[in-house]
Amino acid sequence: MELITIALYLVLLLYVILMVQLILGYDKVKSFKRTDVEPKTAFSIILPFRNEEKNLPKLLASFSKLNYPYKLIEIVMVDDFSTDSSERVCIKWRLEHEFLDTTLLENLRLSNSPKKDAIGRAVPIIKHDWIITTDADCTVPKNWLLTLDDYIQKNQPEMIVGAVAYKTKNNWFHKFQQLDLLSLQGTTIGSFGIGKPFMCNGANFAYTKKLFNELDGFNSNDTMASGDDVFLLQKATKHHLDKIHYLKNTESIVKTKPENDLFHFFMQRVRWASKTTGYQSTYAKFLAVIILMMNVGLVVGCLLCVIGIFDLRLLLGVFSAKYLVDYWLLYKTNRYLLKGKWILPLATSIIYPFYSSLVGIYSLFGSFSWKGRQFSK
Repeated sequence: MELITIALYLVLLLYVILMVQLILGYDKVKSFKRTDVEPKTAFSIILPFRNEEKNLPKLLASFSKLNYPYKLIEIVMVDDFSTDSSERVCIKWRLEHEFLDTTLLENLRLSNSPKKDAIGRAVPIIKHDWIITTDADCTVPKNWLLTLDDYIQKNQPEMIVGAVAYKTKNNWFHKFQQLDLLSLQGTTIGSFGIGKPFMCNGANFAYTKKLFNELDGFNSNDTMASGDDVFLLQKATKHHLDKIHYLKNTESIVKTKPENDLFHFFMQRVRWASKTTGYQSTYAKFLAVIILMMNVGLVVGCLLCVIGIFDLRLLLGVFSAKYLVDYWLLYKTNRYLLKGKWILPLATSIIYPFYSSLVGIYSLFGSFSWKGRQFSK
């Protein structure tokens, strides 16, 4: 038991150091305040979708409300072989919005990653240099492009990572997902602050066509089903770290939907976690390993306490230290993304190590389903 205790304390020490580093990094990423400048940046919005007939109307409606000159917007929709009426939804919307420059394409499967294929299908035909990707289950804010344009004019980046938050119902399951996403978003912002960005969300991700082509797109990681966002970001950090920025502005936060059932939630998280083995960032891999070891350590410690061979006080001490640093980062991220709409995550923090350990371990060996398709490691 002494060796287990020492190992647990060592992992805790590394975990706390890494989390405090991210917390301090979070504060280094300054909020951007939009000003009234004349819009100049032309954007090509790429929207891959598959079987999204229920979600597309809300996203397309939010596109219609964008507060930005229509002549500077192009929307390219790529249908990934939908088996529902998604294509008809898009066609109807295009006919009702002929003043917008829109294109509807069918995906061309070339790899194990349908979403990367969809983006790769669109890039050669887009008209503008700035690409933005989003997801069909999202809605975008009306000043989304205005804020991006203002930031681009003032900072001249080549890649911009934006925030994503859930639009939740008032139930515990949705709140749990919200807190889980907050931890990912907080880690994303913190990693930018310490100069080691490795994570982003394709639902709010912008980059230049020039950079995409310079990085050779998704080549070298198209065997992995997921990761159209993080792998491109990590490739970019090797060559243009100073040109990759995080946009911290409440007017640019894209809203998405949480899952409504446990199975789809678990499959989504496994899909996200499966990217970790393909990370190019040594820091990201080390962080992921320590987080997994921390959560597995708490689960093992809990089981040993149940059978009476581990000191409960030691376990509570480790849990409390982890809880405090987690709370610190979540609190900061919550103030930005949710404007202080907060619930105390104590119950969530007790459950989280079990959930995180299961997802992390399963993602290393198991398969996952996504949009009616099965993917394996």
